[in-house]
Amino acid sequence: MSWKSRGTESSKSWVSKKWTLLLCIGCFCGGMLFSDRMETEPEAKDILRTMNEDGNLKIVSEGCTPKLKDGKHESTDILGEVSRTHHAIQTLDKTISNLEMELAAARAAQESILNGSPISDDLKIREPITKRKYLMVVGINTAFSSRKRRDSVRSTWMPQGDKRKKLEEEKGIIMRFVIGHSATSGGILDRAIEAEDKRHGDFLRLEHVEGYLELSAKTKTYFATAVALWDADFYVKVDDDVHVNIATLGTTLGRHRLKSRVYIGCMKSGPVLAQKGVRYHEPEHWKFGEEGNRYFRHATGQLYAISKDLATYISINQHVLHKYANEDVSLGSWFIGLDVEHIDDRRLCCGTPPDCEWKAQAGNICVASFDWSCSGVCKSVERMKEVHRRCGEGENVLWSTAF
Repeated sequence: MSWKSRGTESSKSWVSKKWTLLLCIGCFCGGMLFSDRMETEPEAKDILRTMNEDGNLKIVSEGCTPKLKDGKHESTDILGEVSRTHHAIQTLDKTISNLEMELAAARAAQESILNGSPISDDLKIREPITKRKYLMVVGINTAFSSRKRRDSVRSTWMPQGDKRKKLEEEKGIIMRFVIGHSATSGGILDRAIEAEDKRHGDFLRLEHVEGYLELSAKTKTYFATAVALWDADFYVKVDDDVHVNIATLGTTLGRHRLKSRVYIGCMKSGPVLAQKGVRYHEPEHWKFGEEGNRYFRHATGQLYAISKDLATYISINQHVLHKYANEDVSLGSWFIGLDVEHIDDRRLCCGTPPDCEWKAQAGNICVASFDWSCSGVCKSVERMKEVHRRCGEGENVLWSTAF
């Protein structure tokens, strides 16, 4: 064979090898593309089928881009989830509140045991798992020397005997005179209160030593004890020389029943008195800045109301809440820094006749009436019946009002 023929055969062999290699590579790539397509398409179909079976999202394929045909993220489902979540939060909040009340009751009982004081009958009764829900607990602050004041209240705006029990059962209103014990526990003063309580059954006895300079401590103990005994929407403190229209008070508080942290009263901001020997002197006046400064806004002490959450807060934290000389200032200070709504309602601090009488005639019945000059009804023992006659809402109003 000649050199030429050998060269021609060699060239043909090289060309055939080259095309063979290219053909193999092309077949391989084609096979890969085909296999990828075969593997991905069933997955896409599976996804489409799964979502169709759920009924929430239908997808149709046009080319390579899936499009949303009918996006049924139904608003009703979202609202349902929100509603269920809100309900769960409310249930949890109620559970926490009940546990806090149980803790407060346990602490009150423990304090009584540690101090060697007898546990009050009301604290002993706290056995039932489910407690009756009340609208309000009205604590009438009183002292050992105020027997005549208490009688003037009993004969006017505070129902007695079976009527008071009916008020609790039908209207959800608890009313008690609030008092502690004397420095010599079991002495003549305590025995006199025990005898009075046997006759009327309208006292709430506190584990507290009575004294004018101990009013802030008494206020803390009152709220802690009341919230442990009764599950109410509101806890009210009123002095025993103030006239109160109970139905009007209940209606007024009822307007704020859905609010969790409210502090209701006649808000004021009096001067901080640094001078010794004057009434309402503040020994810790320096905490409020320079001389001549005024207190923060707080409710006047004759009558105010707080919601259950705030009473529970006082009960839980009573050991660390600071006491100022004036009880109303102390209460206001406990809520500084908390998310509390202050409600200034001037019907809780009307004057005595003719002021409250004119307002009653105009259809704007006062919740409470007293004289600012006396920090209560002046000569309340003699005048309470007159104030009640001229400014009272009438007994029938109380029983006909739905709270």
